[in-house]
Amino acid sequence: MPGAKRKAAEDVQHAIYIKGARSNNLKNIDVVIPKNKMVVVTGLSGSGKSSLVMDTLYSEGQRRYVESLSSYARQFLNRMKKPEVDYIKGICPAIAIEQKVSTRNARSTVGSLTEIYDYLRLLYARVGRTISPVSGDEVRRHSVSDIVDAIYELAEGAKVRLLAPLHDHNDDRTIGKELEIMVQKGYTRIEYKGKTQRIEEFLESGRKELQASLASKEVSHFVLVIDRFAVHRADEDQRKRVADSVQTAIYESNGTCVVDVIDGETTTYNNKFELDGIEFIEPTPALFNYNNPYGACPRCEGFGRIMGIDPDKVIPVPSKSVYEGAVVCWNGEKSRRWLERFIRDAAAYDFPIHRPYHDLSKEEKKFLWAGAKGVKGIDAYFSELESKSYKIQNRVMLARYRGRTRCPECDGGRLRREAVYVKVGDKSLPELAEMPISELRQFVADLALTDYEAQIAERILIEVRSRLHTMCEVGLGYLTLERVSSTLSGGETQRINLTRLLGSNLTSSMYLLDEPSIGLHPRDTNRLVGVLEHLRDLGNTVIVVEHEEEIIKHTDVILDIGPRAGIHGGEVIYCGPYEAFLQNAADSLTQQYLTGQRSLPVPERRRPVTNKLLVKGARVHNLKGIDVTVPLQAMTVITGVSGSGKTSLVKHVLYPALRAHVGEIFSGPSAFGTLSGDLDLVGQVEFINQNPIGRSSRSNPITYVKAYDPIRKLFTDQQISKVRGYKPKHFSFNVEGGRCETCKGEGEIVVEMQFLADVKLICEDCKGKRFKREVLEVEYKGRNIYEVLDLSIEEAMQFFAGEDEIIRKIQPLYDVGLGYIKLGQSSSTLSGGEAQRVKLASFLGKESEENKVLFIFDEPTTGLHFHDIDKLLKALNALVELGHSVVVIEHNMDVIKSADWVVDLGPDAGEHGGALVCEGPPEKIAQCKASHTGQFLAEKLA
Repeated sequence: MPGAKRKAAEDVQHAIYIKGARSNNLKNIDVVIPKNKMVVVTGLSGSGKSSLVMDTLYSEGQRRYVESLSSYARQFLNRMKKPEVDYIKGICPAIAIEQKVSTRNARSTVGSLTEIYDYLRLLYARVGRTISPVSGDEVRRHSVSDIVDAIYELAEGAKVRLLAPLHDHNDDRTIGKELEIMVQKGYTRIEYKGKTQRIEEFLESGRKELQASLASKEVSHFVLVIDRFAVHRADEDQRKRVADSVQTAIYESNGTCVVDVIDGETTTYNNKFELDGIEFIEPTPALFNYNNPYGACPRCEGFGRIMGIDPDKVIPVPSKSVYEGAVVCWNGEKSRRWLERFIRDAAAYDFPIHRPYHDLSKEEKKFLWAGAKGVKGIDAYFSELESKSYKIQNRVMLARYRGRTRCPECDGGRLRREAVYVKVGDKSLPELAEMPISELRQFVADLALTDYEAQIAERILIEVRSRLHTMCEVGLGYLTLERVSSTLSGGETQRINLTRLLGSNLTSSMYLLDEPSIGLHPRDTNRLVGVLEHLRDLGNTVIVVEHEEEIIKHTDVILDIGPRAGIHGGEVIYCGPYEAFLQNAADSLTQQYLTGQRSLPVPERRRPVTNKLLVKGARVHNLKGIDVTVPLQAMTVITGVSGSGKTSLVKHVLYPALRAHVGEIFSGPSAFGTLSGDLDLVGQVEFINQNPIGRSSRSNPITYVKAYDPIRKLFTDQQISKVRGYKPKHFSFNVEGGRCETCKGEGEIVVEMQFLADVKLICEDCKGKRFKREVLEVEYKGRNIYEVLDLSIEEAMQFFAGEDEIIRKIQPLYDVGLGYIKLGQSSSTLSGGEAQRVKLASFLGKESEENKVLFIFDEPTTGLHFHDIDKLLKALNALVELGHSVVVIEHNMDVIKSADWVVDLGPDAGEHGGALVCEGPPEKIAQCKASHTGQFLAEKLA
């Protein structure tokens, strides 16, 4: 028996044992997952991958950690109840990195998420040099030892006087009273207007001018003589005496010590941190923290933006020059005199009035806004409006151009002015925050420090360089530290969290990642694989939910869940090495696609480009004034490496331009030169992203696709409903009538348990069925309303056979691959990709209208298996067949090869991107040697 126990313990050390997992659709499965391996969990969308990884493994790992804490600590943490599983043995501490953007806080940035900014704050506080903006010299505080060392570097026998300029004590003491106090302290001599005198004689002097000085409070002419001596380096007692005298001089003069060498130079030393008449603040970590009132810019309070005059509204078309009317507020009948005066006065400064605004240098733009001597710029114009804001027309004008704009105090750097004076390597911290990560990595690598500074900064720089290296490896070198985290995609957020966790160097842990390849171009996938393998090599178990073929091929162990989705899934198809999986998993759709038995065919016919939109001069973020063609009544894919400008083109150029065209109000900038083409074929524009369709537990898919109304009408038409007078509202759990009033239609009562997991009790009145007992007595085909809402989309298709209106509304949900979700499933439980497909289904379910729509999709393949992408493509093509237009931002090669038109941006990310590499049919992109996308697309089309 002891030997058996020891063997069981050894087994647990090498593997994680899951017995009887039943979360969601998992069918009481048993799994053995090897430790210290990279494990990819794959399978169809809805097959049960996330139920196993997140709802079982992660939930149990977190629950065990939380339960190990004190009851006091547990009340402040997320409480988790035990997942539905018999037992899990050998589980490691669990760390989950999910897709969701975790914060909408405007203060949260890439720098704070990765912790790089925190390390840089410490670096600047410890080795930063404060540089005076007046002289450009370094500001230093002279300590007592610094002054004494300087004195003893003088020639042997040099005669020295230590002087202390008297300072204002800010009270009512006159000079005479002040000098009397100095005598009482034991001082004997004072220097007045260059002449040394004994204090007592000075006080007894009867001259009129001296009497006037004694009665005043002005101390600037009086210098106290602290000590006189000749320098003797060998005399240690004298050195101690000099140190005491220096300390005394600093005290009496409030920080200043004057070393006057007889027949030599006079040097003033300052114990204060000041230079050029400016008193600076000594660097501390708090000074560089924009989340701290001490370090934050007082104007914007650390946000970097304020409500002011929005440059994008003042100059909406930056491709125009000042002469051509780029400054729209100067184009009015009365305000045009400002333009004429500016053109006339700016000629003396050689301002280029015929050059497009976006081609002006930073100094020239500043000149246009701030003006100069004899020249009034845009700021002066709005200042005049504000000074006369009692006029209604001026208030209207100000309101028209007001918006969120960069703070003029800190120029968007978020920190107070004093923090910007501190430099490391000739750069301030806000300047580093504006650098792309790839450039910042090079700057930190080349940073030159003194030996003393290098010893202090060694540990800090190790952490910074490690994180910057990882960010570049996972394809995020184009981001900046100042980028607000709420503007990041789910994939970017996940890879940033991966960077932070890699920096912590944890070992013997279990990392659970939910599709880290989202938003990543195939070019960068290999580098992500390298990061995951490094995480594994540190001694961790890395479990990845993934559909990306390249990541699956590099895994140690593949765990395939299926065979299908929803009620047809939840089983373990295969768990073992990747090579064996290709031979032994006959019932696996994943294996069939990986081995080529199944594939997504290249469309036989491309739709001809007859009608199109032309975007010219697109210039926002890193876009370099590009001209792009977008075909209408066709499927267009916008592609390129991560950070090449895809989202900038679609979300910040095409989308606002089209919204303006269809007459919708849009507050974003008009960052395009011209939009032309067959605009009459676009009557509506829809941007379908991965935001939740509803955050309430009452929101569900059939409500979103408008299928609940005919279902409730169906129950209302039943004979028993007519007898009892039931209306459609009686079959809704959102309003009073038929819902259970005890639980308000929720089906459960939540009891808060403070430091324990909240207890969710099934409602005693309705037994969790959400409706009153008498309402549940109404049945259709043997099922009541609760049982109907519990059906999956696939089951509902059969159940409602013959009910054309209901079938027509839920058919699109099935067509986009969501047959496994339930009719009444809470929308808060849907993933981003599922929510996006519900939105797509809602449009597919609408009748064909005369008003044609241009649909924009942001990476719709998120969370999709190879098999599901086929369904998605059929749904997108169905929209086109109805006469609509589809624009897709995508990296998936199967979607790109199926497009009618491809716009490839790049060639690289950030400053090295933003150009149009190639546009045309996929075959043309595949032949383009300069396109990274083309290289991978050629393999798919071969």
